[in-house]
Amino acid sequence: MFPYLTRIFWLLVQPLSLVVLLLVAGLALSWLRRRWISRMLVGLALLLLFLCSFTTFGYVLITPLEQRFERPAEPARVDGIVVLGGGMDGEVNSVRGGYEFNRSGDRFVEALRLALHHPNARIVIAGGPAALVQQEPEALAGKRFFEAFGIAPERILLDDQSRNTEENAQFAKQLAKVSAGETWLLVTSAFHMPRAVGLFRKADFPVIPWPADYLASGAEGVRIKPDQSTENVSVSSLALREWAGLLGYYLTGRIDEVLPGP
Repeated sequence: MFPYLTRIFWLLVQPLSLVVLLLVAGLALSWLRRRWISRMLVGLALLLLFLCSFTTFGYVLITPLEQRFERPAEPARVDGIVVLGGGMDGEVNSVRGGYEFNRSGDRFVEALRLALHHPNARIVIAGGPAALVQQEPEALAGKRFFEAFGIAPERILLDDQSRNTEENAQFAKQLAKVSAGETWLLVTSAFHMPRAVGLFRKADFPVIPWPADYLASGAEGVRIKPDQSTENVSVSSLALREWAGLLGYYLTGRIDEVLPGP
């Protein structure tokens, strides 16, 4: 139930949804002659839309997440690689049968580079079906991607059932069957790494964080950024969602710290 509840909650509170809800509430209250409340709600909606669309608001929020774990020196021996789903366009791949990436596809590209550099490493692709829609499990598109670049099928372990990062960690551990002394890398987007590491620790699966797919340079600062409003909204949404996820997972006991660190 938790994966479904979190997705429904986010559909309601993501920035653009909040803007629409505030505007609708403001319009309704204007008909009821609650004009000062109506104006306040409309003003909040416009302020939120401005911050998310035309400033570095999202980049400021996402930078501490991306900088929480630095990529270490690459180990000489890697026994396994876990790459988390979220980098494939499930809607397109479900119909076309390919491996089209979305904006987080860099995590798969980096996992492929590692797999080619460490030919004996096993690869766990963790990505089941979306919780609210009927789509092909992302792990299947990931498998097609790795095999297209020459990765032997016997090296690939598929978790095509997990619906969120908590289940990613639990199911990946079952598939990996880690032996003492083995080195496993965890590949996911840099902004997602703190929550992922917290959940892998909770699952007692020791991994080396290997962040990829950076969205912020870390040097944006607080300023107006009017030249790419749709990108700004996207980064703001990702940052707010991740912070909300960290808080929710901490409050429900799924991670031991609000912001897991090294």
